[in-house]
Amino acid sequence: MLLRGLTWLVLFQLIGSGLNALFLHMLPGPIIGLVLLFLYLLARGEVGEPLSVAASSLLRYLPLLLVPPAVGVMAYAGAIWADFWAIVGTLVLSLLLAFIFCGWLMQKLIDRQARRKEEA
Repeated sequence: MLLRGLTWLVLFQLIGSGLNALFLHMLPGPIIGLVLLFLYLLARGEVGEPLSVAASSLLRYLPLLLVPPAVGVMAYAGAIWADFWAIVGTLVLSLLLAFIFCGWLMQKLIDRQARRKEEA
């Protein structure tokens, strides 16, 4: 079961890498594969047991992905400190833009839901 799910995950990553090499150079191959997997699961309507078992097995190792960025922060602490205010300004600006966008999107969804209730 685990091997079948991992095969599906690797297959979608390979398809994404192939599309990256042939057509979509601006997007990383694994991201393309992830979007294709998402669309496949949406079309199917459910997550099969092999894929679920593989995903939950891989989820245990997710914290290991945080080790390289942490090492990078420690190794380049001087460079980060030199541009501290630029980094803080960028983070604050992106946070504010994300809040504004989320509020706008939520209002649109609330309005759409209210229109659906009125039509029904």
